[in-house]
Amino acid sequence: MSEAASRPVPVTVDIWSDVMCPWCVIGHNQLETALKGMEGEVSATIRFHPFELNPDMPEQGEESAAHIQRKYGRTPDQAAEARGRMAQAAEAAGYSFHYTGEGDPPPAMMWNTRLAHRLLVHTLREHGADMQVRLKRALFDAHFQQRRRMNDPAVLTDIAASIGLDRAEAAAALNDPEIDAIVEAGEQQAWDWNVSGVPAMVINGKYMVPSAQDPATYANMLRRVIAREAQLAAG
Repeated sequence: MSEAASRPVPVTVDIWSDVMCPWCVIGHNQLETALKGMEGEVSATIRFHPFELNPDMPEQGEESAAHIQRKYGRTPDQAAEARGRMAQAAEAAGYSFHYTGEGDPPPAMMWNTRLAHRLLVHTLREHGADMQVRLKRALFDAHFQQRRRMNDPAVLTDIAASIGLDRAEAAAALNDPEIDAIVEAGEQQAWDWNVSGVPAMVINGKYMVPSAQDPATYANMLRRVIAREAQLAAG
């Protein structure tokens, strides 16, 4: 085997995602599991892009169970059953929705995530994809495991500082109209791709994998993309 053939193939995985989306953290965990199984075969750059599940969410947020019942027309029992299935899927993927904060758990809430997306866009631009992934994971944990107020600038700057980002820089990004315009452009790009739900992953800017999949599906898709692009390059 030639040295070139033995090198990991670089791929870019762009993920449209929202911090409020439980299937987004499940899907990311499954993707990471697939990539670990492809170590030495693939070198992936993961970039997150904005998608607001609830752009019209009021400032005070909404309790999660009530939100699911209202938005999807479910009864309390149906909503509870769906949450149970989702929690099981998360555990199977290596992620827990159990509360890890101090004291009694506050209500699980849904928030508008526009500010979080600004911070994620800024971090990708200024600090690169690896740091943005670290921030995204910290935001997931803050929402699902710590139940923090995810539309609060002070909370978001705390989260940024917890992974080593400058607090003042993060605070400035939350109020930067240029950053907000990039968020809008990213959301428009999702609509251009006909993305109506998340997670939605696009490999090498061409091949979409919708919704959360199992690791084998992600691995198979990555291998198919690599084989297809190698075939095209060979003419």
